[in-house]
Amino acid sequence: MARFTDMQFIRFLLFEVHRAEELFQYPRFSHLDEEQVWMILESAAKLAEQELFPFLKEMDEQPARYDGKGGVRTHPQLKRIIQKTAEQQWIGAYAGFDEGGMQLPELVYNTGHHFFQAANNGVEGYTGLSAGAAGLILSFGSKEQIDTYVPKIFSGEWQGTMALTEPQAGSSLSDITTAAKPTANGHYLVKGQKIFISGGQHDACDNFIHLTLARIEGAPPGVKGISLFIIPKFRPGGDGDFIYNDVYCAGDFQKMGQRGYATTHLSFGDNDDCHAYLVGEPHKGLSYMFQMMNGARISVGQSAASVAMAAYQASLQYAKERPQGRHASEKDPTQPPILIIHHADVQRMLFTQKVIVEGALSLCMECSRLQDLKQISTGAEKEKYHLLLEILTPIVKTYASEQGSRSAALAIQVLGGYGFTTDFPVQQLYRDLKIMSLYEGTTGIQSLDLLGRKVTMENGKALQLLSEEIVATIHVAKKYPLLEPFAIQLEQELGRIQSVLGHLMRFAAKGETNRYLADAVVFMEMASLVVIGWQWLKQAVTAVEKLQEKNRQRSSPDFYESRIHLLQFFLRYELPHAAACAHTLVQPGGLTETGNLAYFG
Repeated sequence: MARFTDMQFIRFLLFEVHRAEELFQYPRFSHLDEEQVWMILESAAKLAEQELFPFLKEMDEQPARYDGKGGVRTHPQLKRIIQKTAEQQWIGAYAGFDEGGMQLPELVYNTGHHFFQAANNGVEGYTGLSAGAAGLILSFGSKEQIDTYVPKIFSGEWQGTMALTEPQAGSSLSDITTAAKPTANGHYLVKGQKIFISGGQHDACDNFIHLTLARIEGAPPGVKGISLFIIPKFRPGGDGDFIYNDVYCAGDFQKMGQRGYATTHLSFGDNDDCHAYLVGEPHKGLSYMFQMMNGARISVGQSAASVAMAAYQASLQYAKERPQGRHASEKDPTQPPILIIHHADVQRMLFTQKVIVEGALSLCMECSRLQDLKQISTGAEKEKYHLLLEILTPIVKTYASEQGSRSAALAIQVLGGYGFTTDFPVQQLYRDLKIMSLYEGTTGIQSLDLLGRKVTMENGKALQLLSEEIVATIHVAKKYPLLEPFAIQLEQELGRIQSVLGHLMRFAAKGETNRYLADAVVFMEMASLVVIGWQWLKQAVTAVEKLQEKNRQRSSPDFYESRIHLLQFFLRYELPHAAACAHTLVQPGGLTETGNLAYFG
């Protein structure tokens, strides 16, 4: 089962490294136990294998297409997938019992969605968007809004979306112009355009609930004047019927990847009859939307890691089956070819994929667990988990999407020429994965967020808390002679980050903001490598502990020993790049030097 992931590894992460059972001690999750949770997750993996994975290639070859009449035609299987996912409650499983959910921890809920993402990542986007939209309404909507929209979204009948981007503004939300005019009847009339709306107005759902950012007439400029609205394609009428709400799908973007996933251009209010319903208070829309956006950033990171996992699994299977060549030491041409997995460079590529994918998935679970702890905690503890999430969110999104893309490229390389053909899935997974570095803010935007906001927030408290978490793992690792040299190496790289920040902060202190942020992407790469090194050290600590508890092992000694070997590989082949990043960051000159533009002609 599950040819697109590794069930043993997922169980190791969930219950041994990130200790999901500790969450079950809290009242909100006390109805759960390990056996029950694993049965739920196995059913999700089975759903992914039976209903999603078989249609991965078909949905790429038969992409979502605009019908010329205001809608998008999708693969016939999509409607069934959404219905099956809803039947197993995987759209709203995170919600409380009184909200129609299963009251699962985010750690468990997101693990279930890992299987969908790895099996058919474009399809999972539809249900993931609906889950995020419903969560936003549950958090900030009125009771009437919750009662009207959330049950239908959870049932899969209606699709939820997020409508932020506009043609003239792109990622600069302060420049959006979609306008909302108040009426005497309590609703607003909206007029404007939104582009790149994932999951927008296709034929697999009956209605579409667009969570839309717009400006109320007279609102202040910039992000302070943005409000959040519910805009359905069909609005409720007076007698239980539904009326077309003047939301027109003007087209569907054709893409290099995720071709089965509708990405639409929406036009609101062409006939001046688009009714919108304010969520929460006026001018607070962006702060509300950040709940969905931050959750989406973690989800995008996990989706990238999951797709890279599927590519790794495909390349691993190929390497175990493909005979070609002989060892360099073998001089007899009459000897039979060996399987390519025995070649050192193929092993390097497989190991590189493995440490990227499994390190990224571990960080995804780290963030999911923090989401849960933030929800069930109060006071100073709640603030701690909030700040840790704040600083890790741009890292998990960026590392998984950028390095996941590199990992999938290595999967193609393992297959050689066959990897470039449509006979094998790795080329599609590589194409599908590329969008992850663009979703929910590009790598540049995430890097500016990390260095410009998260590192400095509350006088560096978020970074301090993260450093303390990493140091705590280092101290535990130093207790084991086998891990001590690895712990020291990670400790040195953590110290290098502090040294680099000391250098950069001098520019910030002098008001030279552009210079401070010029190499934010390089800083992101350095910080990400240290954070992923931390995740590998956590896995290795767990493995050493389990090897000492022979009667309590869930996996074989070979599996636990592999964790230590993989840590060693990461520290030898990947972590040294952090020092190169540091060297770049402290060099004089750089991208803010005057005259740079002349070199572009």
